[in-house]
Amino acid sequence: MRADARRNRLRVLAAAREAFAAEGIAVPLDDIARRAGVGAGTVYRHFPTKEALFEAVVADQLKLVVDDAREALRADDAGEAFFGFLARMIADARVKKDLADALAITGTELRATTLRHASELRALLGELLAQAQRRGVVRAGIDEADLHAIALGALAAEQHRADAHPGRLTALICDSLRPPREEVPAHVSAETPAHVSAGTRRG
Repeated sequence: MRADARRNRLRVLAAAREAFAAEGIAVPLDDIARRAGVGAGTVYRHFPTKEALFEAVVADQLKLVVDDAREALRADDAGEAFFGFLARMIADARVKKDLADALAITGTELRATTLRHASELRALLGELLAQAQRRGVVRAGIDEADLHAIALGALAAEQHRADAHPGRLTALICDSLRPPREEVPAHVSAETPAHVSAGTRRG
């Protein structure tokens, strides 16, 4: 690829990242070309479809979320790691519509790279969930499918109540994942739920 072609590709990607984050996949390709300062033909030469361009941007977004999840797994406090990661993921998706679209599954045909990141994220979420359940800070009986639906529900609630304090509804919904007080194991301190909830609200 020639130097000018590489520069144009990077400009298109940067413009697409900004446009998709603000408006999601519905943004017209002409708007992206205008933001990048190139013609629509230049965009098509690098990305034959808008879905291909969207995927190139979303793959990067998912990779960042995957890296965050891996870091959370290494944390000492399983509850804080689980709830903190969940809150951050929802907060990011609330302000980045491309990530929200990706988490909701847009219906586009996904490439191998994006599928791999999405699969890694699901697996890591499952590990974070299992780890928190073993420590008794997340109620038993919740599986990965439940967690995905709950995360989307929290995201929808945050978007619906844009006037509310960011993260407030996420914290309320996340509280439903905690075991009833009588089921909390003795080794989990009384301060842990409040501490974790505060961390969640910071997200």
